[in-house]
Amino acid sequence: MTDLKDERFDRRSVPADAIEAPRIGPDGWEFRKLDWQQDQPRGSILFMTGRADFYEKYLETLHDFHARGWNVTSVDWRGQGGSGRCGPHPHVGHIDDFATWVDDLVALFDQWRASHPGPHVVMGHSMGGHLLLRALTEQRIHPDAVILSAPMLAPAGGGMPEWTAQLIAKIMCIIGRAARRAWKPIENPLEPYVPRQALLTHDADRYSDEFFWFRERPFVRLGPASWRWVERAYASTRSLRNRRRLMRMEIPILVLATSTDELVDHPTIEHAVHLMPKAEMKLFGPEAAHEIFREVDDVRNDALNACFSFLDRVAPKQ
Repeated sequence: MTDLKDERFDRRSVPADAIEAPRIGPDGWEFRKLDWQQDQPRGSILFMTGRADFYEKYLETLHDFHARGWNVTSVDWRGQGGSGRCGPHPHVGHIDDFATWVDDLVALFDQWRASHPGPHVVMGHSMGGHLLLRALTEQRIHPDAVILSAPMLAPAGGGMPEWTAQLIAKIMCIIGRAARRAWKPIENPLEPYVPRQALLTHDADRYSDEFFWFRERPFVRLGPASWRWVERAYASTRSLRNRRRLMRMEIPILVLATSTDELVDHPTIEHAVHLMPKAEMKLFGPEAAHEIFREVDDVRNDALNACFSFLDRVAPKQ
């Protein structure tokens, strides 16, 4: 096993040889993209973040793969990070339908695959993993391998049936609150909030990186999701859990998950992994929270080594 701790890498600085540039989508939407290439790449990775995320949060993870010889690319989703906003409030995560994001991903993937050498690997965390798996099960993208980190296949329990939660969100949309926030933000969004940290990572330093970027680049900050996001999230996760589509998945997939995840439902992830013919899972317990790639060193190293081993097996250099 490789010890991946690298004190020389600065998580709070974009590498000098990484290129940040806008990307214009087919409909004219301007996305923010980071592209970090190699002279002689081992292959190319497209990394897509979770809800309310931005690529700066995962610079360390991008570095880990880049150091292994991969080209790495990450693009902020429409409506978050540096890719504009879809609703009237800059700190509310709003979307008309998750299908919009799937369309964005398909267009991005096609362009990226044509311009970057293979093997082509897509990675997605949480909501990003959900959207990747939707595009995959709908047979709209065809990478060589896939890595999903705590994919949002169903929201974590909370004591309320899904149909009830979706009905409440639908009612809020009907009465004109579709673009309003669905829950309250933390009191001070520029300071770390311990209960929120407990949901995401045990590593206080990595958690605080997010707030550094809020101060350094205020435009990346996003708060609660809108009621429309909530309603469409339930609809999208339900459609994704299509047994026949999952059983037809022939692309090698590694799923990183934690059994104690409080944001996404672990049993649903495990069920999906069992259905997909070429899927395997690296499972953590209470030592890992939702953001596995931003966990303490022991957990991160274990997860990253699982990724490297998986890619060496299923996506050797071409």
